Amino acid sequence: MINEAERLKEIIRFDTELSTVHDLDIMLERILTEARKIISADAGSIYIKDGEDLVFSYAQNETMQKLLPQGQKLIYLTFRVNINTESMAGYVATTGETLNIPDVYRTTEESPYHFDSSYDRVSNYKTTSMLTVPLNNNRGVVIGILQLINKHDEEMKVVSFDSEDEIVCLHFASTASMALQRAQLTRALLLRMIAMAELRDPSETGPHVNRVASYATEIYERWAQKRNIPQEDINKVRDVFRMAAMVHDVGKVAISDMILKKPGKLTEKERSIMKGHACLGAQLFIDKQSEFDEVASQAALRHHENWDGTGYPGYIDVKTGKPIKTDTHGNAVPLKGEEIPIFGRIVAIADVYDALRSKRAYKEAWPEDDVQREIKKLSGQKFDPEVVEAFFSCIDILKSISHRYPDSE
Repeated sequence: MINEAERLKEIIRFDTELSTVHDLDIMLERILTEARKIISADAGSIYIKDGEDLVFSYAQNETMQKLLPQGQKLIYLTFRVNINTESMAGYVATTGETLNIPDVYRTTEESPYHFDSSYDRVSNYKTTSMLTVPLNNNRGVVIGILQLINKHDEEMKVVSFDSEDEIVCLHFASTASMALQRAQLTRALLLRMIAMAELRDPSETGPHVNRVASYATEIYERWAQKRNIPQEDINKVRDVFRMAAMVHDVGKVAISDMILKKPGKLTEKERSIMKGHACLGAQLFIDKQSEFDEVASQAALRHHENWDGTGYPGYIDVKTGKPIKTDTHGNAVPLKGEEIPIFGRIVAIADVYDALRSKRAYKEAWPEDDVQREIKKLSGQKFDPEVVEAFFSCIDILKSISHRYPDSE
């Protein structure tokens, strides 16, 4: 439990730090982590308003987390509930009021809201104190809910949230709301870019790129942790990498429909043209003005390079698309092994994993076991063995991500 001076320092630090986070998913995770830390809450969750529903987006639980092996994460499935005053989160979303409840199990029958204890029964966790605050936009409209659970005192006993916690949490919510709106705008802009690609290639959908990007950041985190990269540095890269991975195939907007939508097998010439999407995508970020441009360029350009040196586009001048290192036939020499940037190596496996387990017009979805066998088989050939190891170390998280971003029926 932190004292008041430390709490103030944490709030000031986070107000500054939050301005550097841009990706929506990373933003939600960071908001919840820091809110729990500042208020000394054992657990918490964030709901985002979507029309008439609240979408359960992120949850954390320190007590349950400690039961897992080091490096593992709790798995929560995303779900949505209709906004009404019956649930505590729904009540806050409807009224815009803050709820501070010392013991959720002692809520009176006369109360307009009630506590659903089914989650406690399933997880074998006891919720007691709960602080629920609205996340409002600059017009005062509720855009989400921040819910903190089980405040701990210095002896790690569960106590009630006090009035000072409410003030601090409301300030925190105000700052987080502004950052959240910015992150939502950034995500919307990226998805509009993806929508242009989807007009050309039906497989390049919003759910697909969100899944690939989420897979990629989880794999990167495991890979980086094994290399003892500091968590603070990992968090900074995750923020940029998640956005960059979303646009890995955006170069397809420049490929002819005759090729992208051809129902049959491509000719050798057509395959050659299709391969050009990697360079075309990288060219969109050639005027590098930020770290995002650099990472997005690498993800787009290198996600079809193979660990064994059989991929593409190889050593080329991105501006012209012409080879700068050729073989005896005049073709660009492919990159091999660690010559391939790590962002390309990770997006490669994330993209293939999602493609194999997804239904397409030309194929059925593969069973999960078959997909994993294929990934193992391609280790050391198409994929970096170290990245494959990171992939399998977080496979349960990856499977849960697919439920968060389902394909439209």
